[in-house]
Amino acid sequence: MRKSLLTALLATAVALPIAFQPTASSSAPSEGGIVAIVGATIFDGTGAAPAPGTVLIQDGRIAAVGSDVKVPRGARIINAKGKALLPGFFDIHTHWTASGAPGTFPQIANAYVAAGVTTVNDFNEAPEAYAPLRAWLGQMTAPHVHFAARVSTPGGHGADWADQATTLWVNTPEAGRAAIESLIAYKPDLIKVFADGWRYGVSPDNTSMDEWTLRAVAQAAHKQNWPVVTHTVTVDRGLVAGRAEVDSLAHGLQDRPITPEEVAAIKQSGMAMAPTLAVYDPYKPRDTPVKADDPRLQQTVRKFGYALGNVKAMFDAGVPIALGTDAGMPGTPHGPSTLHEMELLVQAGLTPAQALVAGTRTSAKIMRLDGDRGTIAVGKRADIVLIDGTPWTNIRDVYKVSQVLIDGKLSYGAGAPALPAANRGDRLPSITVPALLDDFERDDRRSAIDTLRIDTPDGGIDRSVEITQTVPRDGGGKALALSARMAVKDNAYAGFAIPLSRGSITPAKINGCKGLRFELKGDGPYIVRLNGLDGIWEATVQGSADWSAQKVPFTKFKPVSRRGKTSPVFTGDGITQVEVGGSRGPGQRMWLQIDNVRFY
Repeated sequence: MRKSLLTALLATAVALPIAFQPTASSSAPSEGGIVAIVGATIFDGTGAAPAPGTVLIQDGRIAAVGSDVKVPRGARIINAKGKALLPGFFDIHTHWTASGAPGTFPQIANAYVAAGVTTVNDFNEAPEAYAPLRAWLGQMTAPHVHFAARVSTPGGHGADWADQATTLWVNTPEAGRAAIESLIAYKPDLIKVFADGWRYGVSPDNTSMDEWTLRAVAQAAHKQNWPVVTHTVTVDRGLVAGRAEVDSLAHGLQDRPITPEEVAAIKQSGMAMAPTLAVYDPYKPRDTPVKADDPRLQQTVRKFGYALGNVKAMFDAGVPIALGTDAGMPGTPHGPSTLHEMELLVQAGLTPAQALVAGTRTSAKIMRLDGDRGTIAVGKRADIVLIDGTPWTNIRDVYKVSQVLIDGKLSYGAGAPALPAANRGDRLPSITVPALLDDFERDDRRSAIDTLRIDTPDGGIDRSVEITQTVPRDGGGKALALSARMAVKDNAYAGFAIPLSRGSITPAKINGCKGLRFELKGDGPYIVRLNGLDGIWEATVQGSADWSAQKVPFTKFKPVSRRGKTSPVFTGDGITQVEVGGSRGPGQRMWLQIDNVRFY
């Protein structure tokens, strides 16, 4: 069975940031002034032949580049003799999710910087999380992270686990345009549309987005200058995406070989593709070994062969091929997977130099950022990676990252300063929150602490359907009403959560309180949860047709086991949400009303 450097690196993916240690072998650039990188062989990202030269950097930008550049007196010098100098790598498809490797924001940032990846797109976040995450990233040494707003269909991929605070659900052109309009205040960097419901032939298909709706979403997004990429994995749906004015497919096409006529149609549309071969690699590391005769492995190998062949056919026809990995998914670690993707592009038939261009200039161009980065040129952002080797002749040399500069600042390798404190932790410091979390008096779905309430129905293709809204309460004021029809499956669930901070990013410390109090009426038992960074704890309460005061001490909350992992003992720190919901039998109805949720 074929193995690559990725297998060896996976075991150390979380440990990679250890290399962020200053040494005395090189001078670290100071704030301001001019930095000169001398002695390197420059691969500028355009596809031109590599050549020796000097790069001058000032104010975070490339000020001069070439073989005849003179180093000004007083410049801080980085001696790159014998090294390759390239634009920082750009991964246009990642998921900064807690289930990935690494699974915490600072450690993901560390892994990318250590791999020479200076720009990424993150497809994982709810719009409410953009502002706090941007502020947090501003405290770190980190790549430039661009956040994608997510749009799918009801029952579509991406809508099968998230609520509409994370993934907007649309199935008409009017709804598509309205969805884009609703995102303007959040300032996303791009739009990801889950347009293809094919589940890789291993489970029932989700719904797919029709061409008219997809075009409406793309056109509305383009008016905001937001690129549009799609989760599309079949040839037929790829043709739909091209006609619908999508900028790039976010995956490779892998259900069958593409025909020359179909390639020509995609080329004519101007659409690009980031094939994410790394996530589909049949031989990527797995939690459990798979035998060579396993039917699922054989199917994966067959589809991967289609994906490789389709990349080469489209590239040869002039379709732009970018670099994306789907990192954060199983067996696809952040950082090393971006480098592995370039290996796989070469396996598909690109030359090493062409794979490097895919991971630099082409990715920047698709994201409409090629005027700012992606090549080594005067005026461009000084995002630079130095490599011990010649990756344009041996693509495996991309793993030999020596030093990395982001915005002209030495961020990794010899001479780099120590990591900021934000990179060394795994979360933001906990905050305290007011006792009253929500009295449901606002009509904008926001809580009394100004966080956006979210619906928390069960996941899957068949999901429980729920509506939450504020309603008048007898005697004055308002309450929250939840009505749900349970999915036809075991353990169907519907509920809602009150984030304790915007986007549930900053945790709260509630161990100064004794418990949770609220008023409730309903039709049976309900579950109250405290969701946190370290686990989930829950208690049960009983509703009745009349309002009742509920007082649940923290001692009543028990650890919950999820995916084989049991939550630790409750400490009251690292809490992100308070959730209330319930389960009923398949297809049954559930309702509740709740008011004045507070800690006591």
